[in-house]
Amino acid sequence: MSHASQRAHIHLHRGNLTQARHWYGEAVEEARNNETGRALASALGNLGNVCAQLGEYAEAEAYYHEVLTLQHREHNPSTVGETLVNLGNLKADTGKFETAKAYYLEAIDVLHPIEHHRALGILYNNLALMELATMQPAAAVAHFQRALECHRMVGDELGLANTFSQFGKALLAHGDRQQAERCLNNASEHFIKLGQEPSEAAVLRLLADIYETRDDHVSALRCLERAVHVDRRYQLPEIENDQKRLALLHAEARAASTPPSGTLKNERPVE
Repeated sequence: MSHASQRAHIHLHRGNLTQARHWYGEAVEEARNNETGRALASALGNLGNVCAQLGEYAEAEAYYHEVLTLQHREHNPSTVGETLVNLGNLKADTGKFETAKAYYLEAIDVLHPIEHHRALGILYNNLALMELATMQPAAAVAHFQRALECHRMVGDELGLANTFSQFGKALLAHGDRQQAERCLNNASEHFIKLGQEPSEAAVLRLLADIYETRDDHVSALRCLERAVHVDRRYQLPEIENDQKRLALLHAEARAASTPPSGTLKNERPVE
């Protein structure tokens, strides 16, 4: 890895996308000067990813297409499929869903024969989200299920956590609270294994919504108490709303457990 690429990775990890973009640009120039195709493809791909995150979609697309040209010369279907997924994501982000779907389906044709399950898991998850955006819930459910199968094949804990979370949100939005609860509980378990507490808290808020609708105060309180703990630890912006919800739930739980004034427990008839 070049010095420029190392600097770019550090800035990307810190969330400084502008600096990451600068240093990946430097890495691209270094690779062009050294005429190393594989290094150039890697630097261009990373630069395209950062541009996409910055909303510089035209630049990102140009970089991805240059990457594809280099990867086709290398005859590497694995990397070709990954770049096609990136192009699909780019088109989905800009609302060009038909073009996005075409890229996703082309990627499936490339990745499925080589059994690149890690990339396929990401692809099917993104395809499911796109189907939801275009009001195709049945297709979305099928793609979520395929994504989970692919993640399980390679033991991708993060992929499982993210897909269960997004699948659960989709089911909840369509009123299937029972299945949503199962998915969200699975997501929570995987986020706990990964030590990703802020993501766990996001799932717990949704679970609290489900438990509140069925008047399960105990389960809802457990979820929100854990969410508030994580909010405080990471200084998350959701803390104020979570604390208000928690206080309200405590009040409702106390009201539900207090008998109405003037009534007697175990009252016996007067003889």
